[in-house]
Amino acid sequence: MKINQSIITAVFFICILAAWKSEPAKKDAEPKEEKTEATGTPVTITSPEKGSMTDVVELNAVSAFLLKSYVKANANGYLQIVNAQLGKYVNKGQELFVIKTKEAQSLGNTINALDSSLHFEGVIHIKSPGSGYITQLNYRIGDYIQDGEQLATITDTKSFVFLLDLPYELKPFLPNNNQLQLKLPDGTFLDGRVDAALPTVDAVSQTQNYIIKVNTEKQIPENLIAKVSLIKKAKINTTSLPKSAVLSNETQTEFWIMKMIDSVTAVKLPVQKGLETINHVEILSPMLSPADKILLTGNYGLGDTAKVIIIK
Repeated sequence: MKINQSIITAVFFICILAAWKSEPAKKDAEPKEEKTEATGTPVTITSPEKGSMTDVVELNAVSAFLLKSYVKANANGYLQIVNAQLGKYVNKGQELFVIKTKEAQSLGNTINALDSSLHFEGVIHIKSPGSGYITQLNYRIGDYIQDGEQLATITDTKSFVFLLDLPYELKPFLPNNNQLQLKLPDGTFLDGRVDAALPTVDAVSQTQNYIIKVNTEKQIPENLIAKVSLIKKAKINTTSLPKSAVLSNETQTEFWIMKMIDSVTAVKLPVQKGLETINHVEILSPMLSPADKILLTGNYGLGDTAKVIIIK
């Protein structure tokens, strides 16, 4: 009986061990589920836009005073009083300088001592010939000056204009741009009107200066450069796309876009361009609808038909 019990116990343990070893095999025999992921080039999309487009060129215009008044001495002598200061605004007829002639400087006290009734002073008062800002001052009190020497320069504020540097080949577009907007470096805008052209052309740059008059009470310094946008051509109700959506060959003789035909496929579509702005390109043909989906990024180097993944 003892032998039989030992055999039964051994067989029992062997069965348990066999069952334990066979358990991983069953797990390994189970089929693994394969995960499939969508394949394609990640892209973003855009849609054609309907609206107005303008072809503009940006030019420079420099502020200037066309008329300047020069204050000159009318006798030899010494500056006794100077009422002029650089940058100061003066009115026409305002006294700026007082000159004491060299004769009065040397003989005035002697003559007055001989006869006090003569009241010999030898003082000359020089007044401003016009209204404006003093932009140049050449002498100070006590300086000796000669007849005809320039004492100061006054800019005439009424003659303030901007001079537009216009390339001569753009002259045909000027009649449609009589009213212009000038953008100053501080971000402010001024409305201007083309008044006249100066009768000279720069020999090197072949640009001609045009006078632009502005109506402003703002004090603007001379030689300030403003930006002027000259409209060359304008269209209304036209179709356009962002520049990055339009692709071309190396010689830029052929242009195309990548258009979505379903949710995962984009095809190459040749196009004809029109006007171009800083950010957009006009599409003349084929006709595009605002509902069309065009690749905006990720489109470079794709074939005629490409699988894509739209990234939102």
